[in-house]
Amino acid sequence: MRTLCASTLIGEFFVIGFAGLVAMRTSELSTGTIWTVSGVAMALCVLLCGVLSRPGAVPLGWALQVGLVASGLIVPTMFFLGACFAGLWWASLHYGRRIDEAKARAGAEPDTA
Repeated sequence: MRTLCASTLIGEFFVIGFAGLVAMRTSELSTGTIWTVSGVAMALCVLLCGVLSRPGAVPLGWALQVGLVASGLIVPTMFFLGACFAGLWWASLHYGRRIDEAKARAGAEPDTA
């Protein structure tokens, strides 16, 4: 699960950075505001990669997904991209847990060779 979730978060890191660049050109917000919000979100993506196995990391990841979708209020394309990344986050959690369970089952079975 950790690998899939971290991959999703790193992809989000880049999308948030590019969305910040777009927001600088199309938004009436100040550059400082845009980069403060974008920088915090980008830092959160990287920090979450390191703490995915800790309690509370997954709900924080969901909060990041909500924020990514909400950023569509500033850059309308982010409604679509945020929804895509929320779907990827869900898939990373869902299928990552399945993979972890399968690995645990395979490790528990004795070798018959």
